[in-house]
This record gives sequence, C-alpha cells and structure tokens, in this order.
Amino acid sequence: MIHIENLSKQFNKVLAVDHISLDVPPSEVMGFLGPNGAGKTTTIRMLAGLMKPDSGTIVLGGYDLASEPEKSKAIVGFVPDRPYLYEKLTGWEFLEFIAGLYGVERQELNKLGMYYLELFELLDWKDELIEGYSHGMKQRLIISAALLHKPKIFIIDEPMVGLDPRGVRLVKDLFTQMAKERGMAVFLSTHTLAVAEEICSLITIIHKGKIIASDTPANIKSTIARTGGNLEKAFLKLTGHEEIDNLKGSLGLVGLSPE
Repeated sequence: MIHIENLSKQFNKVLAVDHISLDVPPSEVMGFLGPNGAGKTTTIRMLAGLMKPDSGTIVLGGYDLASEPEKSKAIVGFVPDRPYLYEKLTGWEFLEFIAGLYGVERQELNKLGMYYLELFELLDWKDELIEGYSHGMKQRLIISAALLHKPKIFIIDEPMVGLDPRGVRLVKDLFTQMAKERGMAVFLSTHTLAVAEEICSLITIIHKGKIIASDTPANIKSTIARTGGNLEKAFLKLTGHEEIDNLKGSLGLVGLSPE
C-alpha cells in the first residue's frame, strides 16, 4: 500500500534522509522509530506530499505521488506532529470544512463525524470553539477529521502526544481495528517504544537518515541476544554509541541499507 524506493532529502550539507526503501502492505501498522534528528519527520513530510524529495519514488495505493498527487493524497489521512486547526471554528465546523475538502457527502459526514466525536468524547464540545479545547482534545479532533474520508493509508507523526491514558488507549485500539478490519496501512512515527511494541506489526528503525532495521518487533528483539529481547534495549543499542556496522552483521533483518 505504501512503497518507498531510494528516497533521499538533503538540507545544505546534511543528508537528512539517505536513499531509504521500505514497504507497508495493507492491514499492517508500521512503527517508524529513531532518535531526534534521525529523519523521521522529514520522511513523513515527503510521504504526505508536503516536501519534495531530492530523489526516489513514493507510491501510495498504486499512485505515484509525484505524477498523480491528487489521486494519491485522496486516499491518505495525515496528522502532522504540529497540526494546524482553525481555532475560531467549532469542532463540528472544522469537521465540515475537512469533509468539504475531501468531497465527503453530508450524510456520510453526519454519520462518521458523530461517530468519531462520540468515540473520542468530544460530542459535548462539538459546538464549542476549538480555541477552548485542551491540547489532547485538539489531537483527538484532528485524528477524527483525518478519518472522515475513509482513507486507505493513515500517516501520523507522534500520535500520542498530549493524550491522556484513556485517549492513548482509544487511539491504539482504533489503529489496530482500522488495520485489521478495513485493511488500512498505518504509518506512525513515535518515540514511545511501548506503543510501537504493543500495536505495530512492523517496525522500521532509522538512524542518521539510514534504515538500520526493518522487521517485526519479535524478530528485531530475537536477533539481538545481547539486549535480552527487549525492544527498548534493542533500539538504544542500535542507535547508541556502539558501531552500527558491528550490529548489522548479527541482525539478518529485511530492509537493511548499506553504509
């Protein structure tokens, strides 16, 4: 559903994303992990069509993002790390605005909009101005809006930021349900390793712009015996001060890119 091939992006002399390739099939939740500055947000912005890559190909649901941007973006739901909301609109007015952009019919908006507002406990706030929402409420509203057009692909940067424990649980369950029941491909960037281990069926680790591991959480853990099979320790080992080359020889994982 998501196909990335030889993708790169450079800022001045810094190669932020270094010719990476990966695939996310339908019904899978891909966790995209890496330390600060690893290239996660840059990759996500290119996936969302907000930033043009220097080289490489992005294909979303069979549509090349470069040559068919409207068709590819029409099947994608996107939530950036710092979403912008029109705070002088009410919650419901914002959903109406987003539905209009995607051509969602009124009947479908009424059904899905009310469903997500109730699911995320925003129903009592739907007629209140967004400027009065808490950060967590804004996050739940933007996720609701991004799902109105029933996207086949959902891309989200740091989905749990600002959410309380109940909100985190709702989002985790929602992503899992969307992937399993609707065949949605979910691509999420997160710093929360527990989230990745719990809900992601695939994990890709990026470090200094390069993909250094891409596999299931279980396989990543089991191939790094020195970490004791713990994903957090594996992540720190892979992205820490030890030589990456020394680790690659023992990984045997799909998706490793050469130095």
